[in-house]
Amino acid sequence: MTMISFRVKDQEAAALKRWARALDLDRSELLRDALHRHLAALSSENDVEAWKRQPLSEAERSLSSVADWGPDEDWSEWSDEAR
Repeated sequence: MTMISFRVKDQEAAALKRWARALDLDRSELLRDALHRHLAALSSENDVEAWKRQPLSEAERSLSSVADWGPDEDWSEWSDEAR
């Protein structure tokens, strides 16, 4: 692991301390998680640009219709049979 040090406003440091206490986390853990989430969000923005440059092929899009399928049969009455 690499040690990173930076300055924040006093109000943000106080909020960090409150949230860490409320969540029963170490401040460093809370900051690591926040940094990880922010970097993941930034990466996902790059993903959007990649999808725009190279959209799904016809073969890849053919699977999207399967996602709309519901159950083949209505199994709701089975719960009554078990009683």
